[in-house]
Amino acid sequence: MTDLATTSLVEFRDLVFGYESRVILDGVSFRVPRGKVTAIMGASGGGKTTTLRLIGGQLRARRGAVLFDGQDVASLDTAQLYKARRRMGMLFQFGALFTDMSVFDNVAFPLREHTQLSETLVRDIVLMKLEAVGLRGARDLMPSEVSGGMARRIALARAIALDPELVMYDEPFAGLDPISLGTAAQLIRRLNDSLGLTSIVVSHDLEETFGIADHVVILANGKVAAEGAPAQVRESTDPLVHQFVNALPEGPVHFHYPGVSVADDFGPASGGRE
Repeated sequence: MTDLATTSLVEFRDLVFGYESRVILDGVSFRVPRGKVTAIMGASGGGKTTTLRLIGGQLRARRGAVLFDGQDVASLDTAQLYKARRRMGMLFQFGALFTDMSVFDNVAFPLREHTQLSETLVRDIVLMKLEAVGLRGARDLMPSEVSGGMARRIALARAIALDPELVMYDEPFAGLDPISLGTAAQLIRRLNDSLGLTSIVVSHDLEETFGIADHVVILANGKVAAEGAPAQVRESTDPLVHQFVNALPEGPVHFHYPGVSVADDFGPASGGRE
């Protein structure tokens, strides 16, 4: 039998997490295969970004475990956690570039913070990473001088600066025009394969994400509603998954927020009020 520890870089085991009385993830178990692109999807508020924070050790579960390369993230001390994080890269929503630093200095930042490399070597690595995302020529620009799509690619160059094994993308397609969106999606796929990465993509963009993902996890109501290859998830008979993958306005997720009836709010429809 294949050992899941060797085939999965990240694994959630019966994990429970919540804020005070509100449970976000309730007994969630899934795996992230090594060398693949895994998409974590679901309706807003379903715990997708929370999963990334749990992997990075920013949040701790109430119960269960998050394993990174076989180690329980919650059991790591500060030094061990920082060592594990050096093996991870993170692309935040909208890039989160340092606005007072040039493109070059943004990508150089993790190298200067976490290594003792010479500035000559830092320069070479930064230019290599910017070349990988097609923006070596933009190295002297400031974040205010680049487009949203370019900012996302610069942030990706920064995320891979330390040659991580795992790269996590939090809504990498949000706010992008169709050309930039397609470019970003193919870049994620190409870098994953050419650099031998493992990638986790949190996204609401169904078509682009399904187009690059090897493995999909759908979170709903605190549970894993579906998990598998994109084609398998599309064929799921779960009503909520069916509604989500087909973008249906009505289903288990209702258009109207629960409340009292219209009659109770406005009174009888017939006749006037005295």
